[in-house]
Amino acid sequence: MALSPPRWTPEEFAQGVERGIELFRDQRLSEAREDYSSHFNEAQSAVEDLLELTTDLAALEEVGGQAIIDGGYLAALRYVAAPPVSDDDLETLSGVRESQYSKPDMWPDVVDTIRTYIDSHRFPWVVDNHEPTEVERYAAIISTAAQLAAQKVETARRNEAKKEQESLVKEALRQANFEQVATREIRSSRAFPKSGEFCGESLVGKKKADVVVGLRDDRILAIECKVSNSKVNSTKRINDALGKAREWLEDFGVLGIVPAAVIAGVYNSGNLIAAQERGLTIWWSHDVPTMNISAMIKWINSAGVG
Repeated sequence: MALSPPRWTPEEFAQGVERGIELFRDQRLSEAREDYSSHFNEAQSAVEDLLELTTDLAALEEVGGQAIIDGGYLAALRYVAAPPVSDDDLETLSGVRESQYSKPDMWPDVVDTIRTYIDSHRFPWVVDNHEPTEVERYAAIISTAAQLAAQKVETARRNEAKKEQESLVKEALRQANFEQVATREIRSSRAFPKSGEFCGESLVGKKKADVVVGLRDDRILAIECKVSNSKVNSTKRINDALGKAREWLEDFGVLGIVPAAVIAGVYNSGNLIAAQERGLTIWWSHDVPTMNISAMIKWINSAGVG
């Protein structure tokens, strides 16, 4: 008979939340400020070069998309908007795919979109059609660089935290004598990793899982690694994992798959309790590293490979 996944009490979730916040706080306090300074200096140079190349944005259309792309100024250009537009948003709003920005007949539509959404507080001269003063230009450069640098730091944090979390899970599995095998598309049980195996990011049904583990009872454990920097952000992270869990259970059933999330950072215990009640198995990253006390490894060794 398949071993049921662990379920935690509200008190246990509250303890995990408290520990997760404590570790998050310690990490942020020890984080090097040089990272932001490096990103800021890079962003400031990009904004300065963009304004020089385009004569303070007046000649943006004449310069052309190819020059903007070749110079690496597309991100800086997106950040002159208020609020800044993402790569996907710029494509959607302009109706032009990024691969077509270099085409002379397509670039004017991109420029029109940027001008429509340009921040009149940072770039008043573009809206009012006058030459920028030195004060206006300097303020625009500094404020735009700060926004761009902050976003780059946040993106780097998320990417690095997720990579570290996945590495943590994989190393714990290796220490428990699991063998890592090739990633794959898992459309049916025939593609499951075998007992004693695990693979990295793989398509499970229609959704990707970060780590997939083959259990001894012929089920798989599909793990999502989720890092949150706020209780508000945690709702999105948990809902994403829960959405995948529902689809995986629909595709493979409770006798075929155990959907799980390994979480780190700041979470709301109420969201975790609700997600668990709806079928998501949850472990904390801070419980994963030490094999002897890891709740995740203990359960896997009971339900899967020993």
